[in-house]
Amino acid sequence: MSDSAQSSAQAFLAARDLLLLHRRDIEAARAAFRWPALGRFNWALDHFDRMAAGNEASALRFVAPGAPETSISFAALSARSNQVANHLRALGVRRGDRILLLLGNVQPLWEAMLAAMKLGAVVIPATTMLTEDDLRDRFVRGRVRHVIAAGELAPKFAAIAGDYSRIAVGDAAGWQRFEDAYAADTAFTPDGETWATDPLLLYFTSGTTSKPKLVLHSHQSYPVGHLSTMFWIGLRPGDVHLNISSPGWAKHAWSSVFAPWNAGATILILNQPRFDVEHLLAVLDQARVTTFCAPPTVWRMLVQADLSAHPVHLTEAVAAGEPLNPEVIDRVQAAWGVSIRDGYGQTETTLQIANTPGQTVMPGSMGRPLPGYDVRLVDADGIEADEGEIALSLDPAPLGLMQGYLQEDGTLRPPEGGLYRTGDVALRNADGTLTYVGRADDVFKSSGYRISPFELESVLIEHEAVAEAAVVPSPDPTRTALPKAFVLLAAGFEPDAATARSIFAHLRARLAPYKRVKRLEFAELPKTISGKIRRVELRRLEAGRRASGTAGTTEFSEE
Repeated sequence: MSDSAQSSAQAFLAARDLLLLHRRDIEAARAAFRWPALGRFNWALDHFDRMAAGNEASALRFVAPGAPETSISFAALSARSNQVANHLRALGVRRGDRILLLLGNVQPLWEAMLAAMKLGAVVIPATTMLTEDDLRDRFVRGRVRHVIAAGELAPKFAAIAGDYSRIAVGDAAGWQRFEDAYAADTAFTPDGETWATDPLLLYFTSGTTSKPKLVLHSHQSYPVGHLSTMFWIGLRPGDVHLNISSPGWAKHAWSSVFAPWNAGATILILNQPRFDVEHLLAVLDQARVTTFCAPPTVWRMLVQADLSAHPVHLTEAVAAGEPLNPEVIDRVQAAWGVSIRDGYGQTETTLQIANTPGQTVMPGSMGRPLPGYDVRLVDADGIEADEGEIALSLDPAPLGLMQGYLQEDGTLRPPEGGLYRTGDVALRNADGTLTYVGRADDVFKSSGYRISPFELESVLIEHEAVAEAAVVPSPDPTRTALPKAFVLLAAGFEPDAATARSIFAHLRARLAPYKRVKRLEFAELPKTISGKIRRVELRRLEAGRRASGTAGTTEFSEE
């Protein structure tokens, strides 16, 4: 390791150790923390391999229904990723080449991620749910040179022509075997040094209103930037961390790669053919999970079970992806004695704002800015306000911010103008915490009042008949727009007038008159491939219907 890489590694660990020291005191952490200044730095070589040397603790554990648990130690995974790096280099993978990674939650995913980092290649994580058209788009705009995919997914590439290497985990006719790497040398020598600003990850965002953007991250912005995510989760060395997330999305890298291994924790992977609440609850106990992260959808399913009948060993519980409604937080607190803490970030960043360990969680609050993030709320002109778009100061830019958006012509468009605008709106509370209002594109006015779809959706979800909900403006000649809810019903409820009356009564008891949902329709909700509701599609549908004087077949009006 060069002197520059040695110095960078020490600076990284010093920043990490400071956050561990102040893990339950966000004010002390914010005051003392500074992002480390990095020169040459390769997280896989300079952090993971150093942590793994002689370390027989489990780096990864895998559990699945009806199968024995498997695991691999830090030391063994370090050696295995060296073998994969040597094998990929022999197959032609070079520094700066882009690798499309299409694998489920299997050990080769982590082997390939670490190997690519060691080689200086750029990884394009992708979900196994992608269609042929999705893959073709990633090939063209992502300029893919190599593919590492599950053997059973090889047919998806049959119609995608081009000069790219094909490497399969499992059997696939005409493809190179990933498993041949296991015969390669366990010692790896990089072909050069990696700068912290070198590109590492290229994510296609799951846009709800437009074509996915290409987000480029470096060897510092995600690996080191996720110190903020580590702090939010409350991870410590020796923890067993379970994150419910699918490969291909940024959240998987957040909580199933970088944040746990920044802390030296074990990553537990739960593989289920179909989501099973009872099996998840059993795993939380039997695997002695100490830190647990799940999206709100999973938490809402969990609280349908009798949580008090299922002992857990959790010290920390968090939720991300969208804000979590207070009722679920209260139920988990009552049953397990732990408070689910919300966190806010984006594919473009690491965790920016959160309720952190040791802090009292205020109902509805998304918490405070995390160490290293200077968060502003600004209006359309960039003037600070008590309610406005969440923006990050670029003076200096936080280390966890992307390098920029990659354009169609291959050029990079970095954040500029002094602020990075997130597109999300929040409200500053008297105690300094922030409350999420909604996407800037989703907030609308009704009779002159600003309506936050998220606020209304949170109340809707508290009704037992509502599994999911999306609120959009329904054009109205008198009041500009009325709040309308598209509702996906929970099992056992009928899309009839009786159910609608019950939901309307529930809303009247909990919302001010100007906020009340006036129209309600039972329907499936259109979503992106990552599961985010496409409200833009519902807005267009509703606008078209009102223009033509029609309504949905399962639509009901409060009147």
